[in-house]
This record gives sequence, structure tokens and C-alpha cells, in this order.
Amino acid sequence: MVTILPTISTSFIVLSAICVAIGWYYVKKKNLDAHRKWMVVGGICASIFFITYVSRTAFVGNTLFGGPAEIKMIYQIFLVFHIILATVAAVMGIITFMHAYKNRIAKHKKIGPWTASIWFATAITGVTVYTLLYVIYPGGTTSSVIKVILGF
Repeated sequence: MVTILPTISTSFIVLSAICVAIGWYYVKKKNLDAHRKWMVVGGICASIFFITYVSRTAFVGNTLFGGPAEIKMIYQIFLVFHIILATVAAVMGIITFMHAYKNRIAKHKKIGPWTASIWFATAITGVTVYTLLYVIYPGGTTSSVIKVILGF
């Protein structure tokens, strides 16, 4: 069960990005009802990712990079970049949802495209991290979040 959790959480990030893309399409077509529904589903998928990721981190730990030493530093820099993007995207996502929920449409429309764009970048970098950790190279041992981020 533990080895499947990264695949499940990454799948939910991909699903969330697909939902956001579909939602963006519908808002461009002025179908606000479909836009709202797809964005809510995207938010739910992102929340499931977050719950799965945090649960795995709390109970199992995070996976150290198991690839070659000569690219480990590049991976670590990429990982930090992904974490920063993900944090910014999550905060912006909450703000964007709150603007929509409170019917502050002008603010929602202003921040929404930025939020979606950063979310797409986060999803792409997240899938890249997953691919490097579990597909291209064998995953390393599990460790604390700080040790994984710093590469210890």
C-alpha cells in the first residue's frame, strides 16, 4: 500500500490540472456553470492530493533521490523549485476560490489566470519529480521532509 501512495497522489495532481484546464476552457466560452463545476472538482482533486501527500509524509516519510550522484544536485534544486511553485499555487488557489465564493468576480478574474498557470507548472514539475523518483531511477530510502529537500 505504501508504494502506491505516490502514484495515487500524483494522479490527483494530474486530474486537478486537467479539471482546471477544462474549467478555463468553459470560462472562455462564457459557460460559468460548467466553469464553476470543473474548478470545484479540480479543487477537490488537489485537496485529495494534499491529504494523501501529507498522510504519507507523516506516517511513512518522503523518498530520497535514488538516481546517480552527478545529477542529485540538479534534482534537489528542481525539487525546491517545485515545492515553492506548489506552495504559491496552493495559496493562490485558496485565494482564488475565496474570491469566487464571496462573489468578488473582478478579483477572481484578475488572479484566476495566474493561479491556473502556476498550477499547471506545479503539476508538470510534480509529475517530473515523481518520474525521477519512481520511474526513471529506483526510489531511495524514506526519510524526513527536511532531509529529502536538502538531499541528506
